[in-house]
Amino acid sequence: MESPFTLGRRRLLQGSLLGGSGLLSACATTESESFARLPAIRARTDRIFDIAVCLRPFRAAGPRLDTERLGDTLVVHNYGHGGSGWSLSWGSSAIAVAKAMQASPPEIAVIGCGVLGLTSAILAQRAGARVTIYASEQLPTTRSYRATGAWTPDSRIALADAAGPGFEALWAGMARTSYKTHREYLGLPGAPVEWTDYYSVSADETPPAASPPTSPPPLDFADYGRDISDLVPKARRLPPEAAPFRAKAVFQNELMIFNIANYGHMLLGDFFTAGGQFRHADFHSPAEIAALGKRVVINCTGYGARKLWRDETVTPVRGQICRLIPQADVHYGLGYKRVFVVPRRDGIVVQDVSGGDMKGYGDANETIDRSESDRAVTTLAELFTAPRWRGTPFVA
Repeated sequence: MESPFTLGRRRLLQGSLLGGSGLLSACATTESESFARLPAIRARTDRIFDIAVCLRPFRAAGPRLDTERLGDTLVVHNYGHGGSGWSLSWGSSAIAVAKAMQASPPEIAVIGCGVLGLTSAILAQRAGARVTIYASEQLPTTRSYRATGAWTPDSRIALADAAGPGFEALWAGMARTSYKTHREYLGLPGAPVEWTDYYSVSADETPPAASPPTSPPPLDFADYGRDISDLVPKARRLPPEAAPFRAKAVFQNELMIFNIANYGHMLLGDFFTAGGQFRHADFHSPAEIAALGKRVVINCTGYGARKLWRDETVTPVRGQICRLIPQADVHYGLGYKRVFVVPRRDGIVVQDVSGGDMKGYGDANETIDRSESDRAVTTLAELFTAPRWRGTPFVA
């Protein structure tokens, strides 16, 4: 049985939603172990300093990694990774760069400066090519920068019945390559990548209300975590006396996270240090890309590919996060009552994930909803007050 912590956010929250049934309990153990008391997260709405909305580019068949010709220009596509862009970035970009380098071009153009664009550019440089990134914005203002920052390599990556017969193996290869490369950033200054404890807290709660008639029917999103179950530890159920929270069940594991501000800064630095060039460009059609006159182009435009390439297979999946002021002593994530918490160094991420993988599906609205984040933080605060919290009481 695979570890749920190799999967998307739906399984990270499984313990808090299923109360110890299903997958989490299957791979949990109950050995008694003494855990230090955790520092409380100061979950107050007045400590929210940032709210961001990201449109994840979902394709039912999985990411687009094929090639096409625009006159004399070979275009290699590398977009459509759903909620797995950061997690799969190195593996997906390795595939794209291998295709781009088959003709040994001395120079490659990369369109887009999100995480897929930057990892494609860096890998092309390592393969010996000169690289110029063409984009309307650099990483800190892209949608990539608004991601949650957790290792969730099959988060909305494809639909089980739409992905091709070879896609699962392709995905596993991307996930393993990415995981191996992310490890190279562990222990570096600024902690661009790090491991953190993760607690899934089950609570007796009212089942969610039925979806309104206007909601899209649930989709069968692909679930491939079993293929990489050897990469991460398995979850374990803590005995009540060892759990930091009083709840129906508490599961503990470790989670790889990306401190996006530091990771992104490092990627940009690596690209420019290796001689990379950035050119501001806002393309409106593939013909404008062909007009660059480059032999090889890697297209990493994410959700923008829907308009630029008129790719109607790209579906927006709206996701909103808020960040609480960082706490230097907080090094654990949480799943509780459909709230997902990632303890990034650049702000403690709190995300409402009610509705599961269907939340935000087909919604291209990037307007911030302050009430959504306030509700998530208020729900999180419950964990740090009696009777849930076993440490020093949290004062709201």
